[in-house]
Amino acid sequence: MKVAFIGTGSMGSLLIEAFLRSGALYPHNLYLSNRSKDKSELLASRYPGIHVSTSNANAAQGSDIVFICVKPHHFPEVIAEIRSVLLESQLVISITSPVLISMLEEQIPSKIAKIIPSIVHSVHSGTSLCIYGKRVQPEDRLLLEQLMSSISRPIPMKESETRIASDISSCGPAFVSFIVQQWVRAAVQLTGINMTDALILSAEMLLGTGRLLTEGGLTPEELQRRVAVPGGVTAEGLAILEERLQGVFPSLIEATQRKHKADQVKLASLFNNDVSAAGSTATPANGDSETET
Repeated sequence: MKVAFIGTGSMGSLLIEAFLRSGALYPHNLYLSNRSKDKSELLASRYPGIHVSTSNANAAQGSDIVFICVKPHHFPEVIAEIRSVLLESQLVISITSPVLISMLEEQIPSKIAKIIPSIVHSVHSGTSLCIYGKRVQPEDRLLLEQLMSSISRPIPMKESETRIASDISSCGPAFVSFIVQQWVRAAVQLTGINMTDALILSAEMLLGTGRLLTEGGLTPEELQRRVAVPGGVTAEGLAILEERLQGVFPSLIEATQRKHKADQVKLASLFNNDVSAAGSTATPANGDSETET
């Protein structure tokens, strides 16, 4: 199976290395292209057998699966370059949420899916969000979900739920790590506990909490009841959180939804106005994959 990755920046490289470490793909399966060829060549030096393509079109041509791992505003340029080599039998995968499946189905003949990954796939954890276009067949879904299950738990989603699901699965590690960062800093400042010890304690706590909410079958409410004895220390802390966090998460969701909608409007304009112009240029558009999820 030939698998192309257009864009080998942060998320593209993460996915490539996760798939290789899991054994789901082998270096000789992979054809890479990137605006900065050095990034693809670095991966090829780490994993002998990887093919570094001279252009996006060369990487995509003949591939069974084409992952497009570039910033949203690079999509029209990339699509313009690879459109002529794509076939109806190929699977083209977007890993960025603002790019609608309908946008891509209007531009290329291939079967389109959207898979939103997470940084935690680098440790073969977390969920991958799987959204399928109308041309994707059951056997295609099975192939993609088997591939993603090697590094994550694939979860089929409606495209309308992509943004909020991405907030939790993909943005969530950054949001939760920010909370941990603030908590640990306060602990160090107010009590003198060692920063390293506090980080280890919090990381192990997060790992165990996740397992209780999955393998342990507890709901968040049940977990709180199990830990918080009435009148105890945990109950005091929960009261502070309940008081101070009112409105924080609705505001967070409103902000990410607002940015998502603005990105979609901008992308629609780019696809409508720039695809033809981008298709006429001879300059490869190998966007790096610092992908916004």
